Amino acid sequence: MDDALPVPAPDRSARPSTARRLLPPLVTLAGVAAAFTYVGLVDPNETGHYPVCPLYGLTGVLCFGCGGLRSAHAVAHGDWIAALGDNALATVGYPVFAVLWVVWAVRAGKALPVAINLRPVWWWALGGVILAFSVVRNVPFGSWLAP
Repeated sequence: MDDALPVPAPDRSARPSTARRLLPPLVTLAGVAAAFTYVGLVDPNETGHYPVCPLYGLTGVLCFGCGGLRSAHAVAHGDWIAALGDNALATVGYPVFAVLWVVWAVRAGKALPVAINLRPVWWWALGGVILAFSVVRNVPFGSWLAP
């Protein structure tokens, strides 16, 4: 016979510590900071450091992300005007990401839910903006959006 005492089930009602709750947003921030640091140090305007966008390389068509590395490089150097010229959509996305990250970190720190529950219409609108940006930057009247 086994005389071992039964192991009690873990207490699921105990909240994780604040440090544990803040770990995901802090790891995400560290990853973004590392990426911006790298792109800030290794200039994407010089050829040979980064691969060419596959869509642009095969077709000559700019995708919504083309110019994003140059935009990030400009932001890392504090040049928001150049960043807008490289990729306006990404440049607008940086502060949006920053606000969402702060909301995430604050809510995680307070042990509040952090899910972003948007209605489908908002996701479709976002997709429409990305699609419109992609199309307009590839036509002559939208050439000001091309990097």
